Amino acid sequence: MKTRYEQIVDVRHIASEKRDHIPSILSLVGQEQILPASTDKKRTLLLAIDIQNDFMESIGSLPVAGSRADVHRLTQWMYNNMASLTQVMCSLDCHSLLQIFHADWWVDKKGNQPKPFTVIRYQDLVDGTWTVFNADTLERSLAYLKNLETEGKKELCIWPYHCLEGSYGGQLESQFANMLYFHSALRQSKPLLVYKGQDPYTEMYGIIKAEYDNNKFVNHAVLEAIRAYDAIYIAGQASSHCVLASAMQILEYFAKDKAITSRITLLIDCMSPIAGFEESTRQAFESLHEKYGIQIKKSTDIIL
Repeated sequence: MKTRYEQIVDVRHIASEKRDHIPSILSLVGQEQILPASTDKKRTLLLAIDIQNDFMESIGSLPVAGSRADVHRLTQWMYNNMASLTQVMCSLDCHSLLQIFHADWWVDKKGNQPKPFTVIRYQDLVDGTWTVFNADTLERSLAYLKNLETEGKKELCIWPYHCLEGSYGGQLESQFANMLYFHSALRQSKPLLVYKGQDPYTEMYGIIKAEYDNNKFVNHAVLEAIRAYDAIYIAGQASSHCVLASAMQILEYFAKDKAITSRITLLIDCMSPIAGFEESTRQAFESLHEKYGIQIKKSTDIIL
Protein backbone atom coordinates (compact mmCIF):
# COMPACT_ATOMS: atom_id res chain seq x y z
CA MET A 1 0.00 0.00 0.00
CA LYS A 2 1.03 3.58 -0.52
CA THR A 3 -0.24 4.53 2.92
CA ARG A 4 2.34 3.71 5.58
CA TYR A 5 1.39 2.06 8.86
CA GLU A 6 2.74 5.08 10.73
CA GLN A 7 0.28 7.34 8.93
CA ILE A 8 -2.58 5.37 10.48
CA VAL A 9 -1.24 4.35 13.88
CA ASP A 10 0.91 6.49 16.12
CA VAL A 11 2.57 3.86 18.31
CA ARG A 12 3.51 6.51 20.88
CA HIS A 13 -0.16 7.16 21.52
CA ILE A 14 -1.45 3.62 21.86
CA ALA A 15 -3.21 3.46 25.23
CA SER A 16 -2.99 7.19 25.71
CA GLU A 17 -5.61 9.89 26.04
CA LYS A 18 -4.93 11.14 22.53
CA ARG A 19 -8.04 11.08 20.38
CA ASP A 20 -8.29 9.12 17.16
CA HIS A 21 -7.87 11.08 13.94
CA ILE A 22 -10.20 9.18 11.64
CA PRO A 23 -11.11 12.04 9.22
CA SER A 24 -7.47 12.63 8.26
CA ILE A 25 -6.89 8.90 7.88
CA LEU A 26 -9.87 8.47 5.58
CA SER A 27 -8.37 11.07 3.26
CA LEU A 28 -5.57 8.58 2.53
CA VAL A 29 -7.87 5.86 1.26
CA GLY A 30 -8.30 7.37 -2.22
CA GLN A 31 -4.70 6.65 -3.18
CA GLU A 32 -5.10 2.90 -2.69
CA GLN A 33 -6.13 0.33 -5.32
CA ILE A 34 -7.34 -2.53 -3.11
CA LEU A 35 -10.61 -4.22 -4.10
CA PRO A 36 -13.66 -4.12 -1.80
CA ALA A 37 -14.25 -6.96 0.66
CA SER A 38 -17.27 -8.16 -1.31
CA THR A 39 -14.87 -9.56 -3.94
CA ASP A 40 -12.97 -11.78 -1.47
CA LYS A 41 -13.07 -15.44 -2.47
CA LYS A 42 -11.82 -16.51 0.95
CA ARG A 43 -13.76 -14.63 3.62
CA THR A 44 -11.80 -13.82 6.77
CA LEU A 45 -13.07 -12.36 10.05
CA LEU A 46 -11.23 -10.65 12.88
CA LEU A 47 -13.14 -10.94 16.16
CA ALA A 48 -11.70 -8.16 18.33
CA ILE A 49 -12.76 -8.57 21.95
CA ASP A 50 -13.14 -5.50 24.17
CA ILE A 51 -10.28 -3.37 22.84
CA GLN A 52 -11.49 -0.47 24.96
CA ASN A 53 -9.80 2.27 26.92
CA ASP A 54 -10.70 0.89 30.34
CA PHE A 55 -8.72 -2.29 29.61
CA MET A 56 -5.63 -0.39 28.45
CA GLU A 57 -2.63 -0.14 30.73
CA SER A 58 -1.82 3.37 31.99
CA ILE A 59 -5.28 4.81 31.21
CA GLY A 60 -7.91 2.21 32.10
CA SER A 61 -9.82 1.57 35.30
CA LEU A 62 -9.30 -2.18 34.79
CA PRO A 63 -5.96 -2.21 32.95
CA VAL A 64 -4.46 -5.36 31.45
CA ALA A 65 -0.67 -5.47 31.52
CA GLY A 66 0.63 -5.95 27.98
CA SER A 67 -2.41 -4.43 26.28
CA ARG A 68 -0.43 -1.60 24.68
CA ALA A 69 1.91 -4.00 22.88
CA ASP A 70 -1.06 -6.20 21.96
CA VAL A 71 -2.71 -3.29 20.13
CA HIS A 72 0.54 -2.51 18.35
CA ARG A 73 0.88 -6.08 17.08
CA LEU A 74 -2.80 -6.40 16.17
CA THR A 75 -2.94 -3.16 14.19
CA GLN A 76 0.29 -4.15 12.41
CA TRP A 77 -1.28 -7.50 11.50
CA MET A 78 -4.42 -5.77 10.22
CA TYR A 79 -2.29 -3.44 8.13
CA ASN A 80 -0.18 -6.28 6.70
CA ASN A 81 -3.30 -8.24 5.75
CA MET A 82 -5.48 -5.34 4.67
CA ALA A 83 -6.20 -6.76 1.21
CA SER A 84 -7.36 -10.11 2.60
CA LEU A 85 -9.13 -9.19 5.84
CA THR A 86 -12.81 -9.20 4.93
CA GLN A 87 -14.56 -8.09 8.10
CA VAL A 88 -13.90 -6.92 11.65
CA MET A 89 -16.34 -7.63 14.46
CA CYS A 90 -15.74 -5.79 17.74
CA SER A 91 -17.30 -6.67 21.06
CA LEU A 92 -17.79 -3.77 23.45
CA ASP A 93 -18.31 -4.13 27.17
CA CYS A 94 -21.07 -1.70 28.12
CA HIS A 95 -22.27 -1.24 31.68
CA SER A 96 -24.38 0.99 33.87
CA LEU A 97 -23.36 2.08 37.35
CA LEU A 98 -25.90 -0.16 39.05
CA GLN A 99 -24.94 -3.69 38.07
CA ILE A 100 -24.49 -6.76 40.21
CA PHE A 101 -20.69 -6.78 39.80
CA HIS A 102 -20.27 -3.12 40.82
CA ALA A 103 -19.80 -1.90 44.39
CA ASP A 104 -22.96 0.24 44.44
CA TRP A 105 -25.06 -2.94 44.41
CA TRP A 106 -23.81 -4.18 47.80
CA VAL A 107 -23.28 -3.14 51.43
CA ASP A 108 -21.95 -4.94 54.50
CA LYS A 109 -23.42 -4.89 58.01
CA LYS A 110 -21.94 -1.44 58.60
CA GLY A 111 -23.20 -0.01 55.34
CA ASN A 112 -19.79 -0.14 53.61
CA GLN A 113 -19.50 -1.02 49.95
CA PRO A 114 -17.17 -3.85 48.90
CA LYS A 115 -13.72 -3.00 47.61
CA PRO A 116 -12.74 -3.93 44.02
CA PHE A 117 -11.99 -7.63 43.51
CA THR A 118 -14.08 -8.70 46.51
CA VAL A 119 -15.71 -12.09 45.86
CA ILE A 120 -19.32 -12.41 47.00
CA ARG A 121 -20.88 -15.86 47.36
CA TYR A 122 -24.40 -17.12 47.99
CA GLN A 123 -23.60 -17.94 51.63
CA ASP A 124 -22.39 -14.37 52.19
CA LEU A 125 -25.93 -13.15 51.58
CA VAL A 126 -27.48 -15.91 53.66
CA ASP A 127 -25.34 -15.14 56.71
CA GLY A 128 -25.51 -11.37 56.23
CA THR A 129 -21.85 -10.71 55.47
CA TRP A 130 -23.11 -8.81 52.42
CA THR A 131 -26.54 -7.69 51.36
CA VAL A 132 -27.97 -5.65 48.51
CA PHE A 133 -28.30 -1.88 48.80
CA ASN A 134 -31.73 -1.97 47.13
CA ALA A 135 -33.99 -4.49 48.87
CA ASP A 136 -35.98 -4.97 45.67
CA THR A 137 -33.00 -6.75 44.10
CA LEU A 138 -32.42 -9.24 46.92
CA GLU A 139 -34.43 -12.17 45.57
CA ARG A 140 -32.87 -12.08 42.13
CA SER A 141 -29.40 -11.51 43.56
CA LEU A 142 -29.74 -14.58 45.77
CA ALA A 143 -30.98 -16.64 42.84
CA TYR A 144 -28.10 -15.46 40.65
CA LEU A 145 -25.41 -16.38 43.19
CA LYS A 146 -27.04 -19.74 43.82
CA ASN A 147 -27.18 -20.51 40.11
CA LEU A 148 -23.52 -19.56 39.65
CA GLU A 149 -22.61 -22.18 42.23
CA THR A 150 -25.02 -24.81 40.93
CA GLU A 151 -23.78 -24.49 37.35
CA GLY A 152 -20.10 -24.20 38.24
CA LYS A 153 -19.68 -20.68 36.85
CA LYS A 154 -17.18 -18.03 37.90
CA GLU A 155 -17.73 -16.61 41.37
CA LEU A 156 -19.14 -13.10 41.49
CA CYS A 157 -16.27 -10.61 41.58
CA ILE A 158 -16.72 -6.92 42.30
CA TRP A 159 -14.93 -5.19 39.44
CA PRO A 160 -13.78 -1.57 39.40
CA TYR A 161 -16.27 0.63 37.57
CA HIS A 162 -15.42 0.13 33.92
CA CYS A 163 -16.83 0.65 30.43
CA LEU A 164 -19.72 2.73 31.72
CA GLU A 165 -22.07 3.43 28.84
CA GLY A 166 -21.21 6.69 27.07
CA SER A 167 -17.91 7.11 28.96
CA TYR A 168 -14.38 7.51 27.61
CA GLY A 169 -13.44 4.19 29.18
CA GLY A 170 -16.03 2.39 27.09
CA GLN A 171 -14.70 3.70 23.78
CA LEU A 172 -12.44 1.77 21.42
CA GLU A 173 -8.74 2.43 21.97
CA SER A 174 -7.88 5.31 19.65
CA GLN A 175 -5.14 3.78 17.49
CA PHE A 176 -7.06 0.55 17.03
CA ALA A 177 -10.04 2.69 16.00
CA ASN A 178 -7.85 4.42 13.41
CA MET A 179 -6.93 1.10 11.82
CA LEU A 180 -10.46 -0.25 12.11
CA TYR A 181 -11.99 2.62 10.16
CA PHE A 182 -9.17 2.79 7.65
CA HIS A 183 -9.93 -0.86 6.90
CA SER A 184 -13.65 -0.13 6.78
CA ALA A 185 -13.27 2.69 4.25
CA LEU A 186 -10.67 0.93 2.13
CA ARG A 187 -12.42 -2.45 1.95
CA GLN A 188 -15.94 -0.96 2.00
CA SER A 189 -16.72 -3.21 4.94
CA LYS A 190 -18.73 -1.81 7.85
CA PRO A 191 -17.40 -2.91 11.26
CA LEU A 192 -19.79 -5.07 13.23
CA LEU A 193 -20.10 -3.69 16.78
CA VAL A 194 -21.56 -6.04 19.38
CA TYR A 195 -22.44 -4.58 22.77
CA LYS A 196 -22.47 -6.90 25.77
CA GLY A 197 -22.95 -6.77 29.53
CA GLN A 198 -25.97 -4.48 29.86
CA ASP A 199 -28.19 -6.77 31.96
CA PRO A 200 -27.88 -5.46 35.55
CA TYR A 201 -28.48 -8.91 37.07
CA THR A 202 -25.66 -10.86 35.45
CA GLU A 203 -22.06 -10.84 34.28
CA MET A 204 -21.30 -11.29 30.60
CA TYR A 205 -17.68 -12.13 29.92
CA GLY A 206 -18.29 -13.85 26.59
CA ILE A 207 -19.77 -12.30 23.48
CA ILE A 208 -22.44 -15.01 23.10
CA LYS A 209 -24.18 -15.30 26.47
CA ALA A 210 -24.09 -14.27 30.13
CA GLU A 211 -22.69 -16.36 32.95
CA TYR A 212 -26.29 -17.04 33.95
CA ASP A 213 -29.59 -15.40 33.13
CA ASN A 214 -33.16 -16.58 33.46
CA ASN A 215 -33.96 -15.82 29.83
CA LYS A 216 -31.12 -18.03 28.52
CA PHE A 217 -30.20 -15.40 25.92
CA VAL A 218 -27.85 -16.57 23.17
CA ASN A 219 -26.54 -14.15 20.55
CA HIS A 220 -27.40 -16.23 17.51
CA ALA A 221 -26.75 -13.27 15.20
CA VAL A 222 -23.06 -13.34 16.12
CA LEU A 223 -22.87 -17.12 15.81
CA GLU A 224 -24.45 -17.11 12.37
CA ALA A 225 -22.11 -14.31 11.27
CA ILE A 226 -19.14 -16.42 12.38
CA ARG A 227 -20.48 -19.40 10.44
CA ALA A 228 -20.27 -17.38 7.23
CA TYR A 229 -16.45 -16.98 7.30
CA ASP A 230 -13.74 -19.31 6.04
CA ALA A 231 -11.25 -18.20 8.69
CA ILE A 232 -11.83 -16.51 12.04
CA TYR A 233 -9.07 -14.80 14.04
CA ILE A 234 -9.60 -13.80 17.66
CA ALA A 235 -7.71 -11.12 19.61
CA GLY A 236 -8.40 -8.67 22.42
CA GLN A 237 -8.61 -8.27 26.20
CA ALA A 238 -8.37 -9.91 28.54
CA SER A 239 -7.29 -13.34 27.34
CA SER A 240 -8.05 -14.84 30.76
CA HIS A 241 -11.62 -13.62 30.92
CA CYS A 242 -13.54 -12.13 28.00
CA VAL A 243 -11.43 -13.63 25.20
CA LEU A 244 -11.42 -17.07 26.79
CA ALA A 245 -15.13 -16.96 27.59
CA SER A 246 -15.98 -15.83 24.05
CA ALA A 247 -13.86 -18.56 22.47
CA MET A 248 -15.35 -21.24 24.72
CA GLN A 249 -18.92 -20.16 24.01
CA ILE A 250 -18.35 -20.14 20.26
CA LEU A 251 -16.61 -23.51 20.30
CA GLU A 252 -19.24 -25.12 22.52
CA TYR A 253 -21.96 -23.99 20.12
CA PHE A 254 -20.14 -25.41 17.08
CA ALA A 255 -18.75 -28.42 18.97
CA LYS A 256 -20.21 -30.95 16.54
CA ASP A 257 -18.90 -29.14 13.48
CA LYS A 258 -15.10 -29.40 13.34
CA ALA A 259 -15.23 -27.80 9.90
CA ILE A 260 -16.08 -24.57 11.70
CA THR A 261 -14.06 -24.92 14.91
CA SER A 262 -10.91 -25.70 12.91
CA ARG A 263 -11.28 -22.33 11.14
CA ILE A 264 -10.65 -20.45 14.39
CA THR A 265 -7.22 -19.08 15.31
CA LEU A 266 -6.23 -17.29 18.50
CA LEU A 267 -3.73 -14.50 17.83
CA ILE A 268 -1.92 -15.28 21.05
CA ASP A 269 0.44 -12.30 20.90
CA CYS A 270 -2.49 -9.88 20.51
CA MET A 271 -4.05 -10.59 23.91
CA SER A 272 -2.92 -10.66 27.53
CA PRO A 273 -4.31 -12.19 30.74
CA ILE A 274 -5.21 -10.46 33.96
CA ALA A 275 -2.31 -10.86 36.41
CA GLY A 276 -2.45 -14.14 38.27
CA PHE A 277 -4.30 -15.99 35.51
CA GLU A 278 -1.35 -16.59 33.17
CA GLU A 279 -0.96 -20.33 33.68
CA SER A 280 -4.66 -21.17 33.92
CA THR A 281 -5.26 -19.26 30.68
CA ARG A 282 -2.46 -21.08 28.89
CA GLN A 283 -3.85 -24.43 30.03
CA ALA A 284 -7.39 -23.48 29.00
CA PHE A 285 -6.27 -22.51 25.50
CA GLU A 286 -4.29 -25.73 25.13
CA SER A 287 -7.40 -27.66 26.14
CA LEU A 288 -9.44 -25.87 23.48
CA HIS A 289 -6.79 -26.70 20.91
CA GLU A 290 -6.88 -30.39 21.81
CA LYS A 291 -10.66 -30.64 22.04
CA TYR A 292 -11.76 -28.51 19.08
CA GLY A 293 -8.74 -28.26 16.80
CA ILE A 294 -8.42 -24.47 17.01
CA GLN A 295 -5.08 -22.90 16.15
CA ILE A 296 -2.96 -20.85 18.54
CA LYS A 297 -0.46 -18.71 16.66
CA LYS A 298 1.46 -15.46 16.77
CA SER A 299 0.24 -12.74 14.46
CA THR A 300 3.69 -12.54 12.87
CA ASP A 301 3.31 -16.14 11.69
CA ILE A 302 0.08 -15.52 9.77
CA ILE A 303 -0.14 -13.96 6.32
CA LEU A 304 -3.61 -14.09 4.82
